[in-house]
Amino acid sequence: MKITVLRLGHRYGRDERITTHCGLVARAFWADEFILSGDKDTGVLESLKKVVERWGGLFEVNYEKNWKKVLRDFNGIKVHLTMYGLQINKKINEIKKHKKDFLVVIGGEKVPAEVYSLVDYNIAVGNQPHSEVAALSVFLDRFFEGEELSRKFEDAKIRIVPKKNGKETV
Repeated sequence: MKITVLRLGHRYGRDERITTHCGLVARAFWADEFILSGDKDTGVLESLKKVVERWGGLFEVNYEKNWKKVLRDFNGIKVHLTMYGLQINKKINEIKKHKKDFLVVIGGEKVPAEVYSLVDYNIAVGNQPHSEVAALSVFLDRFFEGEELSRKFEDAKIRIVPKKNGKETV
């Protein structure tokens, strides 16, 4: 099973930080691929690729201008994270039962209405305004039941040594 995260509506010059954080969460919380759609931002793409190079793991970072093509061509379960969706606690077990690849769609400022009908699930981590970073992290944590937090990343050049006080890396 592969999990791909599709970030919709990236705006160059406005969304670098939030989009980068979406990519970081996707990688750290066990997704396999991050696809950026919207304005092409090589800075964000390269930044995420450098994280993979330094911190390890098998994580793909790609760009696709045409988000509709990604949704149409995806052969698996499509989950859109939105505050307008059904509560995650009521649907996560049903979602996890699928033995297919997953496409997790996260939006930006304004998600096109068409997205809601192109996916299999519209899921909310809460029906209040919140960030796509929060939605993605909660969704992946519930999906993997916390197991992603102890994941070891292959080929890491840097690793953190957990400590009560201070910072240590090897």
